[in-house]
Amino acid sequence: MTSLNVEMLAAGATEPITSAGNAQLGIAVLAGIAVIVLLITKFKLHAFLALTIGSLALGAFAGAPLGKAIESFSKGLGSTVAGVGVLIALGAILGKLLADSGGGDQIVDTILAKANGRTMPWAMVLIASVIGLPLFFEVGIVLLIPVVLMVAKRGNYSLMRIGIPALAGLSVMHGLIPPHPGPLVAIDALGANLGVTLALGVLVSIPTVIIAGPIFAKYAARWVDIPAPEKMIPARPSEDLDKRPSFGATVFTVMLPVVLMLSNALVEIVVDDPENPVQKVTDIIGSPMIALLAAVLVGLFTLGAAAGFTKDRLASTVEKSLAPIAGVLMIVGAGGGFKQTLIDVGVGQMILDISESWAIPTLLLAWLIAVAIRLATGSATVATISAAGLVAPLAAGMTTTESALLVLAIGAGSLFFSHVNDAGFWLVKEYFGMSVGQTIKTWSVMETIISVVGIVFVLLLSLVL
Repeated sequence: MTSLNVEMLAAGATEPITSAGNAQLGIAVLAGIAVIVLLITKFKLHAFLALTIGSLALGAFAGAPLGKAIESFSKGLGSTVAGVGVLIALGAILGKLLADSGGGDQIVDTILAKANGRTMPWAMVLIASVIGLPLFFEVGIVLLIPVVLMVAKRGNYSLMRIGIPALAGLSVMHGLIPPHPGPLVAIDALGANLGVTLALGVLVSIPTVIIAGPIFAKYAARWVDIPAPEKMIPARPSEDLDKRPSFGATVFTVMLPVVLMLSNALVEIVVDDPENPVQKVTDIIGSPMIALLAAVLVGLFTLGAAAGFTKDRLASTVEKSLAPIAGVLMIVGAGGGFKQTLIDVGVGQMILDISESWAIPTLLLAWLIAVAIRLATGSATVATISAAGLVAPLAAGMTTTESALLVLAIGAGSLFFSHVNDAGFWLVKEYFGMSVGQTIKTWSVMETIISVVGIVFVLLLSLVL
């Protein structure tokens, strides 16, 4: 047994279920991914089913017994959902409270009231970044689009000058910052520290969102100069509410889990003593589940009760927040099953051999794999999950910082060049009333800039940390 397999066993992986050589494994990986891509793009099959079938196909092409392949897939699905399912659910509840209570609108209105023409694109980045922390990308789009369109129309701004910064803020949060599903799954697959990943993710995100947002928006506005479409201005969530939460209480609630998790990471670095009383406390309150649970419980009062919600309305809000994430949870779980199948058939050793023989830095290799899967499937989440599964064995023996940077490299790659096979592409196109060509010139280029700038800063951090 190789040293890598020993490390894999120590990390909980089973012994390789096939003795296939690297050539056969390489073909099996390509075939498995091809099956997933074909099912998603050609047959429009749901990503959960595509990942499930692709995992079994991978096992079959690698020469593994069907029973063993099923066992690996089931084990990976179960462990992934157990690891990140609660976090995704808590994040969804917090996001729903933020949207329904009018807290999101309160943040928007307060920041916009202090912005003028020159600072407006920067204000949109700030709004999108703060709101994007607890919200899924699609929910953030729906929440922010009315604001973008109204600001562009009333202030006579170029739609791209206002819209690109908002989209950049949301996209960067979605790809690089937990507790979004993609980063959470990558953290779980690679055994990375969530607090450290969050801290480094913020460092990478700030320059990335500035370059892809306000700076690129200047050029995007020249390439595509269109007015805000009247028919696409929907009602805002808080228009039917008698009152909204205060700005301070809303920001405090949104930032609470971030502060708790970052404080835990900081204490671990500074104190570095598991027996220290302070570290024992921060290990508990700064754990992802407790940090998000605390934010949700606080949000019931600072957001829900502050908006005048009754107990029944709060219960209904929580219930409605969970239904839409069923599909996300199943995709994440199936991605975990695909990852475990990759590990159990011995793909880890093959990837290790490739990285050594090609002399490709691990971070760049992970980014390239995520880019390839993103271009093929159109899904940032599928790209993150699949890439994390492929490079997971390379994380064995990495330091806390190195594994966190590996997560960010994958996240950056998962955002590369959104095009016609990505649901987000069509969402942006229709809301902004653009043609396919205009959407590529703006949204697709913006996503590519985020991806490239993101990996550049990840590589720079790897040189100094």
